[in-house]
Amino acid sequence: MAKAPKSSTSKYKKQNALYEEVENIIGKHPAEELFGSHLHAEDSPTDSNIPHRSLNHGSTGREQTVEQLRAALIEHHVSAAMIAQDRRKIKNLRALGYPIDEASVRRFPTSDTTRKGNLAEVFLAEYICAASGTCLPVYRLRYNPNIEQSMKGDDVLAFDFTSKRPHIIIGEAKFRGTPSKKAIQDIVSGLVRSHQAGLPASLQFVADRLYELNQIELADRVEDCSIKMAQGRLDLSYVGLLLSDDKSKSKVHEHTTAELRSLVMISMGIDAPGNLVEDCFDGIEEIAHADPD
Repeated sequence: MAKAPKSSTSKYKKQNALYEEVENIIGKHPAEELFGSHLHAEDSPTDSNIPHRSLNHGSTGREQTVEQLRAALIEHHVSAAMIAQDRRKIKNLRALGYPIDEASVRRFPTSDTTRKGNLAEVFLAEYICAASGTCLPVYRLRYNPNIEQSMKGDDVLAFDFTSKRPHIIIGEAKFRGTPSKKAIQDIVSGLVRSHQAGLPASLQFVADRLYELNQIELADRVEDCSIKMAQGRLDLSYVGLLLSDDKSKSKVHEHTTAELRSLVMISMGIDAPGNLVEDCFDGIEEIAHADPD
């Protein structure tokens, strides 16, 4: 059998190395019933040779995306204890003759901008955890003092403590109705700033919340990451997400540039992305607060 031309062999080696880099950071595309498993995935380099996984529905799958995202949005915004507290408040206010719409029990944003940002953040967090097997110790949106505004800090901090060297994935997510060069630049620049700062900005926030939840062992592991960083025994990876329309893939290919190791870009392309936001948040308060009986 004739040997492949050197240029062709080199091309395939580069492609295989890129696929390995994507999987080393975020893992294989989720299978079975995991979050995002119904999406189509393709790993390919951007024009500047940065690893990129593009996701889309193809001709089906929107209903599964709405179902999975709505459930994830509820989990990220409210705990079981918060829901129980809200139900008691609603019950007491009803007993006093107040209608439900005056109960002032809201856990989800009504601002379109905040909804879009939260949805992109939740999508990225759930996808990273499903693909990589990392854990999300704290649902940070539960601690937002103003649900109508986006939270400061890292969009996603996912942890893997299964190896001798802890691994943290830092994620930055953007939602855009139409993909743009600026959106991609903002994603990358946010991750570059995080890399230049060293430790993730929200690391202590996560540790503090875990201590409050009495998850002491996990909190100690998170807090110990600062020591591991100083010892050179901590692995950091960076993942950016653009959730937009079906041109997301090509825009990420064209405009992603960064001198940053351990970076993977993800694009999620969907028809009418604004409608996805409406579908996921439609009736979400009632669904979250529905009486289980």
